[in-house]
Amino acid sequence: MDPLLSASQLTNSPRARVLLLGATGTIGLATARALMDRGHDLVCFVRSRKGESVDHAKERMASDLHGATLRYGDPSDRWSMVRDGFAHESFDAVISCMASRTGSPRDAWLVDHQAHLHALEAAHAAGVKHFILLSAICVQKPLLAFQRAKLAFEEALMKSGLTYSIVRPTAFFKSLSGQLERVKKGKPFLIFGDGKLTACMPISDADLADFIVGCLDEPSRHDQILPIGGPGPAITPRQQGECLFQLLGKEPRFKSVPVGLLDVIVGVLNGLGQLVPALADKAELARIGRYYATESMLVWDALTNRYDAQLTPSHGTHTLFESYEKWVKGQDVPDRGEHAVF
Repeated sequence: MDPLLSASQLTNSPRARVLLLGATGTIGLATARALMDRGHDLVCFVRSRKGESVDHAKERMASDLHGATLRYGDPSDRWSMVRDGFAHESFDAVISCMASRTGSPRDAWLVDHQAHLHALEAAHAAGVKHFILLSAICVQKPLLAFQRAKLAFEEALMKSGLTYSIVRPTAFFKSLSGQLERVKKGKPFLIFGDGKLTACMPISDADLADFIVGCLDEPSRHDQILPIGGPGPAITPRQQGECLFQLLGKEPRFKSVPVGLLDVIVGVLNGLGQLVPALADKAELARIGRYYATESMLVWDALTNRYDAQLTPSHGTHTLFESYEKWVKGQDVPDRGEHAVF
């Protein structure tokens, strides 16, 4: 069977009882809907957003995830994971789309690592056979705290004895929407260097959710690390800007930011972070920005020592440029929320 076969094309798939972590995010929400569309019995263990009351979270999620069983708690608390999430019940599979919301070292190790270890321990106790993890393709070259935290859990999962599927997507559409408003206002599109330093094969929420849910029934995706991108050729930041300008009927205008400027910012914040702890997180955010400005979101070929679009698997039908067409008209513009830094 084709390893990239759409989950919607899989026939006679048994109904599974699934615990989903991270349903408050856009990928998690899309995954929840894909699970329900395929008739699976879904339980979502969710945490409220920063600054959001529990009551408001319950009201919002009840609307977004009508048809799923919703449970609320703190996944970074071992006992909340067991008591509020798994609730001493049995599940066939766990799917985690949960991730740290800030990328700070403390948040990364608390959520990307520790909360997932709690989930893995509870999964064993609940008789779970299959654990599907949404990771990230950038862990191929781990230079940041959240990447190291993700890799540490990936290793624990692979050694756990459970069937695992580790999904490493390329860039998300949401991550590439940040400059839409500035371009609409007549401002230049910001690029690093010539805008061709990096490339990616972005994947939509719906296509990624389809791939994740397909891991339940596709044996070729079991006990595998699965890099995955969207359809079409790899695109550079300059091509993204050119597309936006064309759709808006504007003359392309770019402003190049030297990568060296990011190095200066990181260096200054590193130094100040030694004196003011709050600035240490700012330094990490600057390092994250530099990473994404200089590293492609494609499969890394260790033999040729370069990123390779040809080696990056693709899945789905939605393209970033099609979404740009909708966004410039004000349709379905993604809420970047706490991920706006990316």
